[in-house]
Amino acid sequence: MIKEIQGLHHVTSMAGNANENNQFFTKTLGLRRVKKTVNFDAPEVYHLYYGDEVGTPGSVMTYFPFGQMPRGRRGTGEVGITEFAVPKGALGFWKDRLVAQGVTGLTEGSFLGENRLGFDGPDGDGFALVESEVRGRTPWTGTDVPEDAGVLGFHGARFSLRDAAATGELLGFMGYQKDETEGSVTRYRIEGGNAADTIDLEELPTAHTAGQGAGSVHHIAFAVEDRAAQLEVRRALMDTGYQVTPVIDRDYFWAIYFRTPGGVLFEIATNEPGFDRDEDTAHLGEALKLPSRYEPHRTQIEGLLPPLAA
Repeated sequence: MIKEIQGLHHVTSMAGNANENNQFFTKTLGLRRVKKTVNFDAPEVYHLYYGDEVGTPGSVMTYFPFGQMPRGRRGTGEVGITEFAVPKGALGFWKDRLVAQGVTGLTEGSFLGENRLGFDGPDGDGFALVESEVRGRTPWTGTDVPEDAGVLGFHGARFSLRDAAATGELLGFMGYQKDETEGSVTRYRIEGGNAADTIDLEELPTAHTAGQGAGSVHHIAFAVEDRAAQLEVRRALMDTGYQVTPVIDRDYFWAIYFRTPGGVLFEIATNEPGFDRDEDTAHLGEALKLPSRYEPHRTQIEGLLPPLAA
């Protein structure tokens, strides 16, 4: 069994309009934009990162806003709901705020005793706010969201799967322990890691397969401390038969990727070096940062990217 994984690192999704995406996460949800860079494979497209003050692993939602990309089709084989943690008692504030800002898809409920508020992102993304223990986390306080209601980071994620058995087995191999089941959803939790420590598997045997597009999660990343730990995880996965990519330098972390039995793309990302490697903490996410191979083309790339509000 793998012992190096610490919980979630980040979740990366696709979007349509870059400014709508930026506005939603920085203004509506009150997260900090901690990095403004570009897609490594399509430098005419932003890669935007949102999180807490420093982009702590387990707090970072990232997006590729592809402009006129059609919306995705919800279904099986995807991360259906990305869950953010908020302090206990905060959902009343968030319900009022989301209603006032015209956010759609609001649903109130609970799962395994935790109160939750579901809502849609600007591209139909599936989100939920879950009341949770603070567990030493501090929300970004640079917006009008009060600290006692602010987003703490991820709570976890809920996968939509036609058959959850193989993915559950994989999570067990990755160090997650099977927790409780309520209805068609089973929780898996990892002990001793960061606070973004739950994965819920929802089994939907008759649902159609998801189609990726704007509003779809592209991949979900799990955190390891450093490159040595990452290599141990890669070796263990390959020994088990998974096809894992070589280690890729993503500037702010090192990454490996593999496809799961349920169809979800997993990444294992290092906590090092972090988002302050090329910007002072006070100014994270302000300047356009480019991978070194694109720096000679900065003028051309800046001409292709839409201006973003602060």
